Amino acid sequence: MAVSLQDVADAAGVSIATASRALGSKGRVSEATMRLVRETADRLGYQVNVLGKALREGSDGVVGIVVPMVSNPFYASLVHEFEDQLAAFNLKLLIADSHGELDREIERLEALASRRVKGIFVVPAYFDRSRPTIVDVAQRLPVVQVDRRVEDDADLSFVGVDNAAGIDQVLRHVSGQGAETVAFVGADNRTSVGRERRQAFAASAKRLGLTVQKPVIDRYLFEFGLSAASQLMRRSKLPDAVIAGDDLIATGLLAGFVRQGRSVPEDVMITGFDGTILADICSPTLTTAQQPMAKIAEVAVNQLMRQIDDATAAGSHTRLRTTLRQGGSTGRQPLAEASHGVTSGSRQPRG
Repeated sequence: MAVSLQDVADAAGVSIATASRALGSKGRVSEATMRLVRETADRLGYQVNVLGKALREGSDGVVGIVVPMVSNPFYASLVHEFEDQLAAFNLKLLIADSHGELDREIERLEALASRRVKGIFVVPAYFDRSRPTIVDVAQRLPVVQVDRRVEDDADLSFVGVDNAAGIDQVLRHVSGQGAETVAFVGADNRTSVGRERRQAFAASAKRLGLTVQKPVIDRYLFEFGLSAASQLMRRSKLPDAVIAGDDLIATGLLAGFVRQGRSVPEDVMITGFDGTILADICSPTLTTAQQPMAKIAEVAVNQLMRQIDDATAAGSHTRLRTTLRQGGSTGRQPLAEASHGVTSGSRQPRG
């Protein structure tokens, strides 16, 4: 069996992107790493796939990505990380925004496929309704789901985070800060992320013995966070802590409470999810579950490259751990990191 670039990377103890840079003399790679990779390639008898390289590095060396809202700081940061990773393979990224709408998602996916891009990363707009088109496109070219996934996707690749562990991190944190009553403000069940984080909140709060108020559910929007704050203010008792489904909702909540004369975290604690720039620029700074965006991009790009190089390569599922970043929205300390994340296994059942 021919030696692959992945074999060289594994033997040298580096990522496939680093191995590609070292063998191609492109990008930032130290002399020591370049020498190690090249010596490993020689020892294993690695031969560059000239045809595959020509296909990837041609004038139309483009990979597509479909995201639900590119203006969301999380997806903007993720796109940046993907561009950096793809540069190692001399590939460019074509960005398409579905606005979270099924019709637009179908149109964007078909447009990218018709352009004969090398592969597509997709953040599905819907857990169920997005599946038929994504499965159809995946039969024509390599596809990797990112952040979100569709139902019954055992044959599709996916890279994201362990949402249950991330929600558990922030709930344990606010419990440790004295919270006894909590409420979840997040997205509905149209996406896998919305489902997973909401379900994880209920399960984790029960394990911790916390009193749970009725959730407020809509979409991942700042404006929804503002509205949710008003709804919570009308209740007979404000929860001790509000767990938001993402940083956009969390910053909306924070602004909403402050505008109505409430103090964060003295009157109510707030946590987010994603670890975007929003966590740093709001006041107080936001406690959030930090997603490892650079690692997500690295793993997803490596998987796509395997599928580009080998059309028979099996799909894989990878979940990465989040990191708790503590800010002023839950306590007395400045933004800090704890509980470093690690990669979980592949091909796991997905809720």
